[in-house]
Amino acid sequence: MPHRIKQPPKAYSRHYHLGLGFHGFHRINYLEWGDAEQFKHQETLLCVHGLTRNARDFDYFAERMCTKYRVVCPDVVGRGDSDHITTPDGYNYLQYNSDMNALIARLGVTEINWIGTSMGGIIGMVLASVAQSPIRRLVVNDIGPEVSREALMSIAEYIGRSEEFASVDEVEALLRSIYKEFAPMSDADWAHMAKYSCCRTNHGTFRLKVDSRVGEAFRDSISYFNVDMWETWERITCPVLILRGRESSFLSEETATRMLARGPETTLVEFDDTGHTPTLRNEEQVAVISDWLENN
Repeated sequence: MPHRIKQPPKAYSRHYHLGLGFHGFHRINYLEWGDAEQFKHQETLLCVHGLTRNARDFDYFAERMCTKYRVVCPDVVGRGDSDHITTPDGYNYLQYNSDMNALIARLGVTEINWIGTSMGGIIGMVLASVAQSPIRRLVVNDIGPEVSREALMSIAEYIGRSEEFASVDEVEALLRSIYKEFAPMSDADWAHMAKYSCCRTNHGTFRLKVDSRVGEAFRDSISYFNVDMWETWERITCPVLILRGRESSFLSEETATRMLARGPETTLVEFDDTGHTPTLRNEEQVAVISDWLENN
């Protein structure tokens, strides 16, 4: 059966800005949700997706928050509708941090609220930890300053693998298998994710909208040790909200508890029947963020 996906209201507009690396310039696509005439009166939410995902993961969240906030959702370079970099070594956090800084400058604001899922949370933690950071409030979605090598290896098995699909249904089947910890996810959510995670090739097949070199760079970056960013975490001074799936393979209960005891003023909210990651696709998860932003 063909996918029939109801389009969200035209509450967003599409833009791009230029990022700069050793390879030259590249275009970063981003969606801007809300009424442009109200932006100067609203705070900005900058929503950054996970390692293999894209800006459209925030459609549900952005549609519900854009009446109160200017909501900006970029595709990190090499993902979604942003440009690809010609060599794997261009895919690193130094580049991602630089691109997001350029986006903040493009938006013309001095303060933002950062919503970061997984990789997006890591970028947010780094940017929030440096002097004169523009991040006023930070939401980290199912990620922390310590990540096990085992968790990283689980992503390395599939990220950036070149593969073509005969249909969007085949894409959806793959996404359901590799993102089985995502929650909540209805059939409509999976269909939405599949539609915006792929594009048609010149041969009439479909491929994922992730540069295969992202996977090469990620696998090359994995060491024999866990990721350790505790020094970064302890330099953060803005209020932080941690979202955690109780069944998460990436943010352990032990790490989340340590985050509460060290570093910035932090609030932890956990969701039942959820792993890595909470998808921000229901009213409960959106309300947690909305209420926290209003009270911090």
